Amino acid sequence: MDYRQLRYFIAVAEELSFSRAAKRLHVSQPPLSTQIKAMEEELGTKLLSRTRRAVELTQAGQLLLEHARRAVSELDLASETVRRAARGEAGAVRVGFTDSVPMLDMFAELFRSFRGSYPRVKIELRHMSTAKQLQALADAELDVAIMRPPLDFRPAADLQVHVVWRDRLMVFLPIDHPLAAAPGKLSVADLAEHEFVGMAESGCGVGDQAAMLCRRAGFAPRIAQEAHELRTVLSLVAAGIGLSILPSCYQQAGVMNVVAKALDTPDAESRMLVAMRSNASLLPRRFVECALQAASRSAPLLVPEVAAAIR
Repeated sequence: MDYRQLRYFIAVAEELSFSRAAKRLHVSQPPLSTQIKAMEEELGTKLLSRTRRAVELTQAGQLLLEHARRAVSELDLASETVRRAARGEAGAVRVGFTDSVPMLDMFAELFRSFRGSYPRVKIELRHMSTAKQLQALADAELDVAIMRPPLDFRPAADLQVHVVWRDRLMVFLPIDHPLAAAPGKLSVADLAEHEFVGMAESGCGVGDQAAMLCRRAGFAPRIAQEAHELRTVLSLVAAGIGLSILPSCYQQAGVMNVVAKALDTPDAESRMLVAMRSNASLLPRRFVECALQAASRSAPLLVPEVAAAIR
């Protein structure tokens, strides 16, 4: 039995008339009768009892009607779901993000906007490091990556990458640290004699950039403790283990006993990128479009390169 036959059978069973069913289906009566007969032959039993005055369902027909309705309903739903997915209105998009993304104003704006425009699309969030996001994109296990790139980042030829955010790097210190009460901005050289809390994973954009700033200032940071997540780094700073160079958005983390000081280094900035494969389907493309729009609305002055592609 196929979809058309089931639809034909349901129409006849509900109308209890071949002529009315044919009219409802916009077909002539002979093909309708032929299809019902083919179903009966395939099943080896009568589905309809025909007389000159009426058409009635047999017991087998009553059983089939219940299942046929469910089957046709499921097929209709599947067809509509596929059509919506093809239009970018349904399905799922797998989005990776790094530690600091939820602290950006654009994060809430992005998800509010995307959910409002595409309420039937499921967003599958995956908290991953930059390196793991890039690998997941290459393996087609991720649709969109939101990340802070390592210093040596060069996009693969099959990736589309856009800058969506820039924020200043700042020094985060324990509240009782000697530099916490220093007036004005700090220079990176001021940090040379103090211990750092660093990132344990190489290839972390923030950790790489902090190390580069220290090298340019003529020293290698003395790492007292390492952590795998930037939130943990900040907690260790609060515990007095050392200082750390982090994006300014971490001021919103609400961690007690931490002071954030500005750096006097003009290029002490961190970029946030959004990336997808060049051959991405419609849903990831629409998510990236929303990300670019959210970034431009959230910080049009802070992010002069918003929506700029990296190549």
